[in-house]
Amino acid sequence: MTTTRFAPSPTGRLHVGNIRTALHNWMLARKAGGRFILRIDDTDAERSREEFVDAIREDLEWLGLAWDAEERQSERLERYDAAFAALRAAGRIYPAYETAQELELKRKIQLGRGLPPIYDRAALELTDDERAAKEAEGIAPHWRFRLDHGEAITWEDGIRGTQKFDPAQLSDPVIRRADGSWLYMLPSAVDDIDMGVSQVLRGEDHVSNTAVQIQMFTALHAAQFAAQHDGTGPVPAFAHEALLIGKEGKLSKRLGSLGCDTFRERGIEPEALVALLARLGTSLPVEPIADRGALLETFELSTFGRAPAKFEDAELERINTAIVHHMPFEAVRPRLPHGMDEAGWLAIRPNVHTVAEAQEWWGLVTGPIAQPDFTPEDRAYLGEAAQVLQWSENPWAGLTDALKERTGRKGRALFLPLRQALTGMDHGPDMGELLPLIGEDEARARLARAAQG
Repeated sequence: MTTTRFAPSPTGRLHVGNIRTALHNWMLARKAGGRFILRIDDTDAERSREEFVDAIREDLEWLGLAWDAEERQSERLERYDAAFAALRAAGRIYPAYETAQELELKRKIQLGRGLPPIYDRAALELTDDERAAKEAEGIAPHWRFRLDHGEAITWEDGIRGTQKFDPAQLSDPVIRRADGSWLYMLPSAVDDIDMGVSQVLRGEDHVSNTAVQIQMFTALHAAQFAAQHDGTGPVPAFAHEALLIGKEGKLSKRLGSLGCDTFRERGIEPEALVALLARLGTSLPVEPIADRGALLETFELSTFGRAPAKFEDAELERINTAIVHHMPFEAVRPRLPHGMDEAGWLAIRPNVHTVAEAQEWWGLVTGPIAQPDFTPEDRAYLGEAAQVLQWSENPWAGLTDALKERTGRKGRALFLPLRQALTGMDHGPDMGELLPLIGEDEARARLARAAQG
């Protein structure tokens, strides 16, 4: 079964890049009839907050990305300890004692010599006595995963194609801090094994991490860490999508502040955000498609490009407006102002960019409205309009036809003063739909008031 996962750290709100990753993993699972797992990567006890866990759930629910299972890394620490012990027994983990300052100095020296800043494995050269001496000094070790410098690490990436890394050109990654806390690499690999994750779709900034984790998967299986495998267990299929960039054409810090809370405040519909992010960075056109099924039908990793995907507010707002213009009354009913019925929504809908704007437009119906100053000629015209107004199935057409015949006015001179007197605005909803909502008595009163000046 296809199983994907979204694994956010609860150290802040989800931003647009996280949302895109979650969406694509959800789509990958749903299209294959598989499972989508929400995994809360909360091993960083100091920075993780329960309020952010709640916010992550709330955001995914708002987006309509239902998950089939939820896991918490903080509840799986025994599994990571077991993996650590298995890898250490297999000689794939070793202690290192350099401080952050010492490591930084080494990197600077290597860069100064034109060499890649790769860890030099000095800790592997320490004797037992030297290690004991450091620990006697109170220096607790951090722990590194020892990469196998044999064959190249290769995989067929679902987006980037064939990938090949020389492990000798990668640093042995730190997997556990001196205080015993975990970094990302090993717990993630353990979880993917235990949870049967078959496909990992994430940003291209994780490509080198994938090379390292492929060796971790192999080492864990070889150590027969996973009971369900015999030492030759499968490695997930990997795909790495291009990162989002802002309008300015480079990675934007602003994208890190764009989250579901921000989009909700702006009146963006979840369907609009999904429609944009589902196809952003692919060869498919970005369209205002509210039907998830239609988006799933066309979702293919083969359509993803290698170029950075540009996220633009203007495009999101365009899609949002188009989707709002097709939203049925029942879908928006709880969010509409008191008293607005289906006829009111249908009349106002073509003029709003967000559902929240219905409140402002509904004020044209409920009043009061501020009318402009009219010329003496227009006041006389509006006074005549108040007299000839007759209620019918289409009072607007009846009113304008009668005034055209009686006054000879046409075009802007015929329609604009009436709209201004009845709504206080120069533009807006179709008056043929709006006037019945205003009602006969109120419409006549507004015309009369405009005639008096």
